[in-house]
This record gives sequence, structure tokens and C-alpha cells, in this order.
Amino acid sequence: MPAHPPALLQVLPALRSGGVERGTLEIAEAQIAAGFRAIVASAGGEMVPALEALGAKHITLPLTAKSPFALWRNAAALTALARAEGVALIHARSRAPAWSALMAARRAGLPFVTTYHGAYNEGFPGKRFYNSVMARGDRVIAISHFIADLIRARHGVEEARLRVIPRGVDPRRFDPALVSAESLNKLRTAWGLIDGRLIIMLPARVTRWKGQMVLVEAMARLPGDSLALLVGDAEERPAFKAELLARIESLGLKDRVWLVGHAADMPAALVLADVVIHASTDAEAFGRTVIEAQAMARPVIASDLGAPRETVAEGLTGWRTPPGDAAALAKAIGKALAQPAEERAALGARARAAVLSGYTTAAMQAATMAVYREVLR
Repeated sequence: MPAHPPALLQVLPALRSGGVERGTLEIAEAQIAAGFRAIVASAGGEMVPALEALGAKHITLPLTAKSPFALWRNAAALTALARAEGVALIHARSRAPAWSALMAARRAGLPFVTTYHGAYNEGFPGKRFYNSVMARGDRVIAISHFIADLIRARHGVEEARLRVIPRGVDPRRFDPALVSAESLNKLRTAWGLIDGRLIIMLPARVTRWKGQMVLVEAMARLPGDSLALLVGDAEERPAFKAELLARIESLGLKDRVWLVGHAADMPAALVLADVVIHASTDAEAFGRTVIEAQAMARPVIASDLGAPRETVAEGLTGWRTPPGDAAALAKAIGKALAQPAEERAALGARARAAVLSGYTTAAMQAATMAVYREVLR
């Protein structure tokens, strides 16, 4: 490897918490392991120190801006960055930065890769064109077969440019054998779990489409021997949080549905659950929390739409219910909790095996590096 190996540049709006951001760090790690220099351009955020700890370089640019002038200005900055750093390839992960990155790649004569992370809405004129930048890469990575089908239907991307690379779980972190009794006791104390009730857990940021209200309505249909924990940040949507708490109160569920906030130790949190719920009412592009729960050998009940149809095999590695159907969700939860503990454990073991065979971080990293090698060739 030469003294100054080529750099690979990833571009996204910011490095705050989220699946896109975690994926960016995971790919930066793979780039460095393969002998490249990893550079990420974003507006910054709390994940920058973790990125730099991997050995990657972060460049702060105002990539959250969306005005035409900002896109043009960022394109100029990215072009200059690519030339100064000896960048060999640009990988864009979000729409506004992708327009700037596309211009920079064309100006610098570099390969351009995109990852299509969402089922982007097309609610007003011109939105499909705006979204289309994510389908303009020399290679277009879809994070699920659901998203690949959407790309084909909306943008007509030919198969030669399209690659399906599912998100992954890191078994170095999501492994029930690695969760200590101390970690579990710390969470039990923090959340006040002292009565031994069966735990139903919905891990997601608290926002309407993630389905917390659907679970609340389902809990009103279930007997009182279980406790639902809504695990996730509730501060970004204060109006919905207030609505949720009011509904919990009106249904008499204050002792049975708790908002416990963000959990820094998600593997330990998931181990506490007897069943994990994915209740999204809009289609998930992937749904990483589903495979995280499965990696922890937890039974999962997921909404029957979007990518969870690919990761939850009905009756084998979990169950699926119609989105937004509280009665169906209550019935599925009741069925899951009524199973003997050994049957739930067997289903969880099958779910973990399925994740390890097809949905690991290492598999995602290897497949992405293979895409890079294709276009660099």
C-alpha cells in the first residue's frame, strides 16, 4: 500500500444518532480495514468522536442546507476536498448532500455511489425528481428488497447498477451471552422493574408512525399481567408525547405502559423483554431494531409491511400483524406470551441464527466494499 493510500468519501447531512449515521461509521471502519483512508463530510454531531476514534477523518460542511445556492456551494467545497485529499470515490447517503456530491463527483471525474435509505415520500410536484438523485449513482445500494422494488418502480434503475445490501447487526455487541447481570440489574433499577411481570417492549423514537399509540390501544385489550415499555427518545415530538400520555391515562394504563426514554445499553434492554414489538404504520425501509431484537434471541412481532416482511418469517422467527391494527397486535402478543418459555426461547434461537446467517455488520461491510471495488476497477 502506498504511503498515501486513496481516500473514500462518505457524505451525509450530520452525524447525529440514527441508522444512517451508524452505517456510515461501520463502512468507515471497513474502508480503513481494507487499506483506504476514510473521510466523512457532514455538518457534525455527537457521533464525530466515535468516527474519529476509528481512524477516520471528519470534514465539517453545512450539508444540512437544502437551498439551490447551498447545494452549489457545497458541491464546490466537496470538489475541492476530493482533489486535495486524493479521493477515489464519493458515496452519498442522503438527498440534499447527494446533489452536491453528484456535482462534485462529475467535476472531479470520480465514481459516485448512493445508498437509498428510505421510502421517500412524493407528496408534492417535483419531489420524485428531488429524490431521484439517490438513484443516479454508478451503483445504487438498496437497503432491502422492498427498497430495491421501489427504486425499480419509481426510477427505472437498470439491474446492472442496482445492489441490495441489507443493514446488519454487530454480533460483537448484540449477543445475549455478553450481557452481564450487573447491566440487567442497573436497567431494572433505573426503570423500576421489581414485580416480575412479563415485559412487552417497543424500541423506537417516540413519534406517531412508529406505532406507540397502536401498542397502547393493544394493551387495553390485554390482561393486566404484563408491562409495556416504550424505549426511545420522546423529547423531539412533545405534542405526540403529551397525546400518548393522555391516552394512557384515559385507558387506565399508567401502571402498565411506561415511557422509559432512551436506553444507552440496547442489548441489555432487549434481554429484559419477553417479546419485542415493531408497530410502524408506515413502511420501514429496513427496520434495524427488528434484527437487533432477533440477534438478542427475542421473539418479535412486526408490522406486516415494508422490509420486516424479509426479516420476520411468520411463526418461525417471529410474527407479523396488519399495521395499525391494535386488536390484531393484542391477539399476537397474547399468543406469544401464552407460549411456554421454552417455545419462546426456541423461536428466539431461530431468529438469532437467521440474523447471523444473513444480517451482520460484517456481511454489510464486505458487500459494500465489493461495490467499491467494482466501480474503482
